[in-house]
Amino acid sequence: MKTVMILGGTKGVGNEVLKSCLKKGYNVSFCGRNLDEGTKIIQTSESANRLYFHKIDLNDVQDIEAYYLQTIEKFGKIDALILYAGITPISSIIDTEEDVYDSVFNINLKAAFFMLKHVLKSMMASKTGSIIFFGSPHMDYGDIDRAPYAITKNALYALSNHIAHHYAKHGIRSNYLVMGWTDTEGELKLRAEEGISGEELNKIAGDIIPMGRLLNKLDPLPAIMHLVSDESAMTTGSLIRITGGHYI
Repeated sequence: MKTVMILGGTKGVGNEVLKSCLKKGYNVSFCGRNLDEGTKIIQTSESANRLYFHKIDLNDVQDIEAYYLQTIEKFGKIDALILYAGITPISSIIDTEEDVYDSVFNINLKAAFFMLKHVLKSMMASKTGSIIFFGSPHMDYGDIDRAPYAITKNALYALSNHIAHHYAKHGIRSNYLVMGWTDTEGELKLRAEEGISGEELNKIAGDIIPMGRLLNKLDPLPAIMHLVSDESAMTTGSLIRITGGHYI
C-alpha cells in the first residue's frame, strides 16, 4: 500500500488528490493551518484509518520536520510527496514589502525545500519515490503584480530538475506540473477581494485561455495520479503543462 504525503490537502486540487488517493487504497498524510478543517475531513471519510492530519505552520522548519516524523511514525514510509501548498499575494516588485516577500518565500519555497530534506532521506532508504511539484504559468516571468510568486515558482522548477538529475540513482523521480488558472477556493476568494465575481472571472478567463475556460479542480488529477503510480516509474525531470494552452 502506497503512502502519499501532501504539503497541503485540505482545500483545492490538493483535497481532490487526497480523495483520489483514498479511492486507490493509499494512505494519505496531509496538513493545514486549520485543525477543524483537517479533523472534519477525517471524521467524514470512510477511510479515516488511512488518513493522518498535521496542523502546521509552514513558516516553522521544526514544525515541518515534526510533520515528516509523525507521518513516518503513522505509516512507516513515504512513497510520494506532493508539494501543493502555496500563497499568491498581489504584489509587483515596486509594491512588495519585506514581510510579503518573506512570507511568499517561506511558504512557497523554504517549506518545500526543508520538507524535501527529510523526505529524500526516507525515499533513498526505500530506493523509490515520486515527488510532484505544483508549478504555475507564472514560472517564466509572471504577471507584473505577481513578482515574488513568479520567482518562487521558477525556483521550484530548478529544484525539481535538481532532484531529477541527482537522485534518480536512488530510484527517486521528480516532476513539475504546471497548473493553469483554476477555480480553487483561494482563487475565487482572491478575485472577490478585487471585486470580481465568479461569473465575471469565468468570462475574463474564457477570453484569455485558448481552450476557452478556467480549469476545474479535477482537470489536473489524471496527470497527478499517473505520477504517483508505478506506471510513471521511468518519468522524471518532466514539465507537464495543464493550462488549457495558457502561457504568461
